[in-house]
Amino acid sequence: MPDISKFIGDESVYSECTEHLLDLEEWNEDMAVATATDEAIVMTAEHWDVVNFLREHYIENGPTSARSLNAILEERYAPKGGRKYLYTLFPNGPIGQGSRIGGLPVPDDATNPSFGYSL
Repeated sequence: MPDISKFIGDESVYSECTEHLLDLEEWNEDMAVATATDEAIVMTAEHWDVVNFLREHYIENGPTSARSLNAILEERYAPKGGRKYLYTLFPNGPIGQGSRIGGLPVPDDATNPSFGYSL
């Protein structure tokens, strides 16, 4: 969840957030497919489900730490196999690849491969 205290009295943070949201709205599925192709991923309904979930979560909650996003993804996709399932879809990391394909910033703390980060 975004820290509202960062927005109070700091217009630069607010304008950066606003600019990012404008970019977020410009994202489309063609962009996602192009990024997925660069990542050697062929998008399926399962991929779209994860990417759309990541986008919805980001839009509703703002930037989230990789640790908490990892827990949220594992819980949501536990019936399908959790982390193992997610890595079959995004072999270089569900958070890193999923975020890039979804046109989202990769969480700053996503330096641990277990959180789904890859360059």
